[in-house]
Amino acid sequence: MNRTYKATGINLKSMPMGEHDRLLTILTREFGLIRAVAPGVRKQRSHLGGRSELFVVNQLLIAKGRSLDKITQAETIESYSGLSRDLGKLASGQYLAELVLTQALSEQPQEELFSLLNEHLSRLERLPRKTDSKTVVAHLAHGIFHLLALGGIAPQVQVCGITQRPLNPNFTDPDWQVGFSISDGGTISLSQLASLEIKQQGNESIEKELSENSPRVLPIPERLRARYLQTTQGRSRRQSTKINAAELAILQQLALPELPESSYFSDSGEWAAVERLLRQYAQYHLGCSILSAALIDTYVETENYV
Repeated sequence: MNRTYKATGINLKSMPMGEHDRLLTILTREFGLIRAVAPGVRKQRSHLGGRSELFVVNQLLIAKGRSLDKITQAETIESYSGLSRDLGKLASGQYLAELVLTQALSEQPQEELFSLLNEHLSRLERLPRKTDSKTVVAHLAHGIFHLLALGGIAPQVQVCGITQRPLNPNFTDPDWQVGFSISDGGTISLSQLASLEIKQQGNESIEKELSENSPRVLPIPERLRARYLQTTQGRSRRQSTKINAAELAILQQLALPELPESSYFSDSGEWAAVERLLRQYAQYHLGCSILSAALIDTYVETENYV
């Protein structure tokens, strides 16, 4: 890379640096994630001030530095300023940005990730100002699923993850449910989920028995040691739940490029449940906490209260 280089990037994170500067974390199309100083942007008349805001897409000229690069020029291509005027849209944008920060690579082109994030931010931006929380959360869930899919870790929601048999939501039975295992990667028929839970309970009983037979008291029986190694070595504790027909139908539609109109007929509680499930799934498989999710919870609770 030359001493100066050009990049097209979207600002994902910003923090004050020194008296007048900001340190920006930027997802660029050409070089992936970069961190660069935006000099003087906290001064009142800075020409870079507005270009350093979150979710602004700039054509950048950047100078290489010993430890940090420095932005010397920025020309705004797109600005999702409407997100900051609505709590739900802003929280959703920050939520998607957090996911991108865990997935993006540095010093490698990130064309698909860059385009996908911009597409979903644009969709949030285009929503009417008085959009209800259900629609905002629906767009957020759609974006989450697409980002997970691009990263190759989207949950399996079309078939049982064990039998590979198709799962079709049964709307005629109000009590119909299907299992969803976060650690095992998606939907599982109830019979298979019950088998997994029995195995987990067995593993937990083995762990308890091992604990009670600590080496500090007496040697661990060889039969217990063998059972423990056979059933638990290298395996994570399962996290599973059950979802209803409407929630499964929503999940099965999230892989589509556009949400069909029928998706919006689901109630806000079902969309909120799907978002929380995807949140737990993403946090488990990406190994991170999504801080902006707390803002989504506040937004949904406030909208429902009003």
